[in-house]
Amino acid sequence: PTATMLLVSLISYIDRNTLALLAPTILEETKLTAEQFGFVISAFSIAYMIGNPVWGRWLDRFGLRFGMMIAVIFWSLASISHAFAVGFLGFAAARACLGFGEGATFPGGLRTVVQTLPPSKRSLGDAVANSGGSLGAVITPIIVTPIALTWGWRAAFIFTGLIGGLWLILWLCISRRPEIKHTSDFSSEEGALDAPRFTDPRVWSFMLAYAFGALPIAFVIYVAALYLKGALGLSQAQIGAVLWIPPLGWEIGYFFWGWLIDRSTDKNKSSIKPVFWLLTVVTVLGTPLAFVPYVSSLWAVMFLLFLAMFVAGGFLILTVAYAVRTYSPAHSGLIAGLGAGSWSAAVACVMPIFGRLFDLRQYDTLFLLAAICPIAGYLIWLAINRGVLKTA
Repeated sequence: PTATMLLVSLISYIDRNTLALLAPTILEETKLTAEQFGFVISAFSIAYMIGNPVWGRWLDRFGLRFGMMIAVIFWSLASISHAFAVGFLGFAAARACLGFGEGATFPGGLRTVVQTLPPSKRSLGDAVANSGGSLGAVITPIIVTPIALTWGWRAAFIFTGLIGGLWLILWLCISRRPEIKHTSDFSSEEGALDAPRFTDPRVWSFMLAYAFGALPIAFVIYVAALYLKGALGLSQAQIGAVLWIPPLGWEIGYFFWGWLIDRSTDKNKSSIKPVFWLLTVVTVLGTPLAFVPYVSSLWAVMFLLFLAMFVAGGFLILTVAYAVRTYSPAHSGLIAGLGAGSWSAAVACVMPIFGRLFDLRQYDTLFLLAAICPIAGYLIWLAINRGVLKTA
């Protein structure tokens, strides 16, 4: 089941990364500006923000089997609809529908992990389930670029919708297993049994650390192709040849940080002390992203973007580990939905700003802002959890 969630997150990121990868070609043909492109991404992000907690609550309450089936059908059709968009409103509408449907991705992954794996393996299991997203970002340039160059960018979106249909066939078989068909009872597990509530500051510390810490993922996905063309002069084919490298850092980061947090957890499974130390490390490691505009070598740029996504993967895994240790696994779908939804809200707010800065070619400010966001998320999390850390 966890591997099946890896595949669905892989497909969802192929769907969403196709637009980012082909943005130089699409913007040139449709005459959209980078700022308008930012608003198109915001349309996706706002719908994704809404969809995450909605799907999370749905999956917690009514189960994985039919919830994931409905979600993938919806977003596959939305992905195909991109092929028929001709301007700003068309792309924004298609993107919004895609965002709402794909809001089920991370809630479904985390719900599957906590429903089928013991607590000692859940962080690594979450990494496996979610690593499909980073893997999708890795392989999108490899498989989508040839399709777009041969048959045009519209054919690429039809392809991404069809692979969702293939996953549905697999899901019809896998979801018949008892651990998927029936929801689990977590009342016997150690730790807090509370549900996340917005009146609890810890919920906000989780959401803000998740949102700002993982913001470089969206930044690299949506801005990297435009930066490589605008600042370094790469063609669409050249961009496709190298843009798999940064998401590979995200993929490796998922497994590394997931393995490390499981290994660092002591007998008290609800302890957040290991999360604190590892979050401190990833915050420091993320700062070199600010130096990208001052590097002229393509491979140096690729390394810095690789490092940024490696670190951002750590923020995702570690903040979810914190939330699962703080609240009952029975609410895992909602936990994942709140995290991914908050991330999407942050993306919706900053992407038009990023697009505007790109249009103005203020690359130094652009990358500095992206590098500062994880620091802000970490400081907020630390301030709210300081009392808990002192008594841990």
